[in-house]
Amino acid sequence: MEKHNLVNLSDLVTQTISTGHTPSMKKDEFYGGSIKFIKTNNLRDNYIKPHFDHYLSQLGHDDIKRTQLRKDDIIVTIIGATQKIVGRATKIAENILPANINQNIALIRVDRNKINPDFINIYLNSYYGKQYLYYLSRQTEQVNLNCEEIGRVQVPIFSSNFQSQIEDLVILSHQKLEDSKKLYQQAEELLLKELDLLDFEPSKEQVSVKSFSESFGESGRLDSEYYQPKYDDIIQKVTSIKYDTLGNIVNILKSIEPGSEAYQDSGIPFLRVSNITKLGISDPDIHLSKDIFDGNTLEKLLPKKDTILLSKDGTVGIAYNLKKDTNIITSSALLHLTIKRDDVLPEYLTLVLNSIIVQMQSERDAGGSIIKHWKPSEIAEIIIPIIDKDIQAKIEEKIKESFKLKEESKHLLEVAKRAVEIAIEDGEDVAMGFIKENTNENN
Repeated sequence: MEKHNLVNLSDLVTQTISTGHTPSMKKDEFYGGSIKFIKTNNLRDNYIKPHFDHYLSQLGHDDIKRTQLRKDDIIVTIIGATQKIVGRATKIAENILPANINQNIALIRVDRNKINPDFINIYLNSYYGKQYLYYLSRQTEQVNLNCEEIGRVQVPIFSSNFQSQIEDLVILSHQKLEDSKKLYQQAEELLLKELDLLDFEPSKEQVSVKSFSESFGESGRLDSEYYQPKYDDIIQKVTSIKYDTLGNIVNILKSIEPGSEAYQDSGIPFLRVSNITKLGISDPDIHLSKDIFDGNTLEKLLPKKDTILLSKDGTVGIAYNLKKDTNIITSSALLHLTIKRDDVLPEYLTLVLNSIIVQMQSERDAGGSIIKHWKPSEIAEIIIPIIDKDIQAKIEEKIKESFKLKEESKHLLEVAKRAVEIAIEDGEDVAMGFIKENTNENN
């Protein structure tokens, strides 16, 4: 780094680096709007994970006015239990707005007249940017950074041409990711169209009149929310065509919960609900020692290709189909589903599990408690439509192409990150050669 022209990050911004804060939870008018409130659990390296705990109202947004996010802002985590949590950074795209951040995240508003924000973001995500952030942090009970320390991060200044090359990679990556999302949406629409649910509007009635035998006699449930007409509406739609219960379609395997005393920084990655979305899984911060398992137990716990992970606790009903054999262990909050018949395809079933069809059934079953829990016995009884296998194949093709584009998008960001590292180590010319060698297939 010493051989490069280095500038403090604080000299490359248009306003002082600052953090947000959490508006008072006692003021209901600050919450319940449509403004995304980004917290540490949402911010990953180079992307923002959906499923926000809270949305702000305009009043709540205005309460933390200085960190109302704009396109091309960069945000970075500054407080966390481990080094891996601190220093996660991403650039804000227009499609995430409007949004704001809490006190554990810092806002960096880059001056485009001085440096390219895409370059800054990729640098902060690179080995050297992360090491610099960790070097400046304080390791107490938690790892901490403050805004002044972030401002002291030294940034190598490269030519505008090289910075533009990094920006082009990021733009292409973003385009592939958007195309990936569109294909996934097309698959969802194809499913709903086939089930005549594309314009489905569930009943807003809160009361359903049922006899004791029709209610408790069938379900064993006494909570009135369980019997809302909207749930009957969706079940009637699905059962008007060929269907079956999930338990007749898949084998359901429970995983384990070893307890926090078994958590460590290295070993076998331990996947929890917070690491999973319908579009992928993120690298876990927690690991387990393989020594706590015997060989047979460990082999059974490692999910294989086409295992569908389904969340049953906390954020219930998230499903993701694994694209390859893994070396991960999942928490007990994630069930392993493996298909046991040949008239249901794995990506099709995963899409159904993530659709309104099953989401409403999970809402019905797991509702009524602060911490949601979906019982495996209830999960086995959910209704799954079984459509023509040729339509399933079309849906699966779109989903596979969607995930292919997503991987290409991720690859381009990795190329950009490595190119910045190479530029620091060996100079711009070598880095430009690396970019050319590793992007020919993607352009």
